[in-house]
Amino acid sequence: MERGYFTQNPLSGLRWSAPEVADKVDPDCVPNPAQVGRLLAAVRALPGRGPHLYAFFGCMYYAAMRPAEAIHLQKPQCRLPTTGWGLLNLKGGVVTAGKEWTNDGAVHEVHSLKRRAAKATRPVPIPPVLVRMLREHIESFGVAPDGRLFRNGAGNYVDTSAYNITWGRAREAALTLDEHALELAKRPYDLRHAGISFWLASGVDPAECARRAGQSIQVLFRYYAKFLAEARNHANSLIEGSMRRWEGQDRSAEDT
Repeated sequence: MERGYFTQNPLSGLRWSAPEVADKVDPDCVPNPAQVGRLLAAVRALPGRGPHLYAFFGCMYYAAMRPAEAIHLQKPQCRLPTTGWGLLNLKGGVVTAGKEWTNDGAVHEVHSLKRRAAKATRPVPIPPVLVRMLREHIESFGVAPDGRLFRNGAGNYVDTSAYNITWGRAREAALTLDEHALELAKRPYDLRHAGISFWLASGVDPAECARRAGQSIQVLFRYYAKFLAEARNHANSLIEGSMRRWEGQDRSAEDT
């Protein structure tokens, strides 16, 4: 049509609607903290690149990072104190575009944070367990010349197919037959879902969950509706506990 080969658009009379997409996270596929612990331990025990990807997958769970963000993570972005919580100041991600689609013929391309301006950052507090994992990773493997924490044997970007293979082997080693039947944690990305759902189940404010995850609050409510219900129940319990404490204080005041 753009080159003028057709006098009219042959698709204009086509009647077709896009099939509906399942845009909610299925709780059956999201591992709980104990299952995540088994999976990460299995990654660490694998020969070859397993130990190098241990903290990589840890970032996807404990900081709810996207794979592209973890691939791009550099040491200057990490605040890793010897005790307590740390902080990751995320600044972008690496995607596999293919050399036909990049200006310089490179396979990978660095993008800004998803749906953010080019120079936007996203600070994400990280728990002590991930701080320790990253400190141990840097001590064991060092960093790339550009400061990247994670890289392949040649020093280049971690390849999607490589970490998917490692994840598949960890699942085979760590999960039961029933868990495999549920397709639990089928993709590495499910670690991000698990991290966000755990925050919600722990009673973290949904707006703060969305900010840390780099999502809009609307997306969070759409994708994690079932986990938000659990968060609401937790909030109701907290409110009821506060009401009982105040009622107890009122009765004590009446008795005096």
